[in-house]
Amino acid sequence: MRAASLEGKSIVVTGGGTGIGAACAQLLAAEGAAVTICGRTEERLVDVATGIRSSGGTVQHVVADVTDESDVERLMQTALELTGSLQGVVANAGGGSAPAPLHLQDAATYLDVLRLNVLGTMLCVKHSVPHLARAGGGSFVGMSSIAGYVTHLWFGAYTAAKAGIEELMRNAADEYGPVGVRFNSIRPGFIATEVMAGVRPGTPVWDSYITQTPMGGVGEPVDVAQLARFLLSDESRWITGVAIAVDGGHGLRRGPDFTAVVEARFGADALTPGRG
Repeated sequence: MRAASLEGKSIVVTGGGTGIGAACAQLLAAEGAAVTICGRTEERLVDVATGIRSSGGTVQHVVADVTDESDVERLMQTALELTGSLQGVVANAGGGSAPAPLHLQDAATYLDVLRLNVLGTMLCVKHSVPHLARAGGGSFVGMSSIAGYVTHLWFGAYTAAKAGIEELMRNAADEYGPVGVRFNSIRPGFIATEVMAGVRPGTPVWDSYITQTPMGGVGEPVDVAQLARFLLSDESRWITGVAIAVDGGHGLRRGPDFTAVVEARFGADALTPGRG
């Protein structure tokens, strides 16, 4: 990867105020991209943007909720202000809910997770594709998870949502290949972000991650950002419609075990419907 591989490209990063999104924004800006970050908490966005500018990067922030179509449309329009065009999107905004067995899932919460991950990504596709095509083509990166294809007990809608993102990217790759727009997914494993800070070393949940990861240890946000940078660059011009794991090999084995967390919340009998 040559230096400044994204020079002159305008790229949107959703969920850019923390974790993987912030790491993507920082690396893309360092590679010469004009970056627009969005999120729902302005303070976090300002902190990331300030850091990027202090390093000489070009960035702007937009307070936006990716489940609100008017917000997403405004986000993409604002991104055009930096260079007059749009060449890339990292649809990173997403999340899950507290672990619970499917028979104890709250329907409203389940739908909220699907809305954030799947609808949020779809709205980003809808409102970025015209700009990407108009720029002569571009690259869209959807943030999936190894939970999208490896079972993750008690994760509720999160697994379905991430699988949904991958299929959305595959279909979009087929639909928009003729206009030169590429769509791919990234499947992070256990990455050391604020979201995962509650999983402490030495606990059963932590051990279930580490023992199922051939390379051992935990990934860093920059590990995901490096792949996003490649997928957004011209070096990946002939790659579309694929999902690539950044997980130290975890996807080769089985998902993590949050049973101890669920038992503490609901009791052991609640794990089996009809008991207790």
